[in-house]
Amino acid sequence: MRKGLCRLKGSTITIIIIIIIDVAISGDRNVIKRETEKILKYKDLTLEIQRMWNVKPKVIPVIIGTTGTIPKSFRKYVSNIPGKHEVKELQKTAILGTAHIFRKVLM
Repeated sequence: MRKGLCRLKGSTITIIIIIIIDVAISGDRNVIKRETEKILKYKDLTLEIQRMWNVKPKVIPVIIGTTGTIPKSFRKYVSNIPGKHEVKELQKTAILGTAHIFRKVLM
């Protein structure tokens, strides 16, 4: 949860931004399916937060396949995460993690 301050005519207003980020490394065939599962998983929580705090939270599913495949909407979701994130670096991390697991199993 990020908080920011905004000044209007001498008074201070607190702006609350809620971002729910769920990261998963999935099999290459399941990337799109997993993305919709993650969005639906947090639907109830989003509604509850909206009712309680009167704030619309953002759900950002970050799903990468084991060989680095990404869904079409991946870049849009990653651009909503604060900070600098390179898609190539995220893909590289997923591939190196997969290779590490293979090395452990095969050796």
